[in-house]
Amino acid sequence: MGSGEALKAAKVYRELMKTVKKHIGNKQHKTHFTDYIKSEFRNNAAGLESSVIQQKMKLASDYNYLLTSVHHHQDLLFTYNIAVDRSDEMKKVLGKSAASVGLQLPEVYQP
Repeated sequence: MGSGEALKAAKVYRELMKTVKKHIGNKQHKTHFTDYIKSEFRNNAAGLESSVIQQKMKLASDYNYLLTSVHHHQDLLFTYNIAVDRSDEMKKVLGKSAASVGLQLPEVYQP
């Protein structure tokens, strides 16, 4: 793999990992997503021809685009209130607003 391809692969890897952590999460029960991506990039680094590597990088880039688009679509659905429960989303927005001025919302008691 040439240095140009290595830089492109590193960029695709970083973007994909950042997107997965942002949209899927990095909690203990969700680490299999990041583990799979890490293993695929490590296993495919050596021994493959250039065209196969380019196809796999295109696939990773497309998956990154898919994750971002699905998340954006979900945000649009929440914004337009299309048959979804927005209470969790509103709590999240209110929490971010309160945190931006240094406050923290109290936990609501639920019997």
